[in-house]
Amino acid sequence: MVSTFTRMRYWVIAHAVDDFYQGIVPASVPFFVLERGYSYTATSGLALAATLGSALPQPILGVLADRRALLWLAPAGLTTAGIGAGLAGLAPTYPLVWILLLLSGIGVAAFHPAAGRDARRDAGDSTTGMSLFAAGGNVGFFLAPALATPALVTLGVGATALFIPPAAVMGFLLWRYQQRHAATARTAARGDGRDRWLAFSTLTALAVVRSSLFFGVNTFVALYWIKHFGASRELGGAALTCFLVGGVVGTLIGGRIADRFGMLRTIHIGSVATIPAMVLLRAVPNAELGLAAAVLAGMAVNMPFAVVVKLGQDYLPTRPGTAAGVTLGLAVSAGGLFVPLLGMIADHHGPQAVLTVLCFVPIAVVIFGLLLPHPQR
Repeated sequence: MVSTFTRMRYWVIAHAVDDFYQGIVPASVPFFVLERGYSYTATSGLALAATLGSALPQPILGVLADRRALLWLAPAGLTTAGIGAGLAGLAPTYPLVWILLLLSGIGVAAFHPAAGRDARRDAGDSTTGMSLFAAGGNVGFFLAPALATPALVTLGVGATALFIPPAAVMGFLLWRYQQRHAATARTAARGDGRDRWLAFSTLTALAVVRSSLFFGVNTFVALYWIKHFGASRELGGAALTCFLVGGVVGTLIGGRIADRFGMLRTIHIGSVATIPAMVLLRAVPNAELGLAAAVLAGMAVNMPFAVVVKLGQDYLPTRPGTAAGVTLGLAVSAGGLFVPLLGMIADHHGPQAVLTVLCFVPIAVVIFGLLLPHPQR
């Protein structure tokens, strides 16, 4: 594990920094509601802005990453993601906040295809290596509420600007790293074999549904704690943090299970385990006990995450950038497109209704998982 992390360290850290700025959006949602009076639907629209920016360009950028090295793309995308998300809290009007989060999403879209392609280059055939890369993104989501919530509580929503410098620093370091790998940045991750588009489409559908579940909990779990349990903002942020910590652990466990027992079995185990984990999260009687349920839910939801990314590249062996752009970028971001619908449910019936609806979503993940063929057939 140590040597694998050493090989993957730049991608793990860069992915953590990049996805930190995606995590700032749900972490700041309660503060836009409480400080600026935005409705649940309006704040869900902010998540939609970031999602549109990160989802729509992904297919094009994935194709470009398969045709050209584009060594600057991942570093530039990471930096743009940080600037957009950081300035959003300072923007005085809702339309400007929306545009800045859209820009941040575009930066995220620029990062993932090239980063996923070159992370696979460094990981080789190790699912554990790809799980470290994927877990880096989970760590970023985890650090966002853990670091941003205290700053937002103390200084208000404008404190998002404090987190711009890490994007600039890591963008520069990643650009230097990519320059040292110029000769292998495009070709090393490419494999031989037949692209299996039907299997990849099924996997993409699974990834979108799993992402919808993740974004739903990620966006509304803090509000559920605050509104349903009457908990403080800090305890609401702690619930979100617990869910994301569980996500990091689940991603790493999924990689180890996949290397030992196979990728499809890992997807099946994680998908089935998500059903009771979500029911437990919704049924837990108090906020303090619910923190443990949030960890378990995060573990189950994220167990298949890294496996989906690597399996997508195995289904499209000649297009690793396209596969990563879709499974790591487009499908994940597309899950956020359902957040405004959940926001309307919350406006009419409260955040507890959203958690109830999300208990049924894993059933679709189980069905899609059973339809996936073995990658080597």
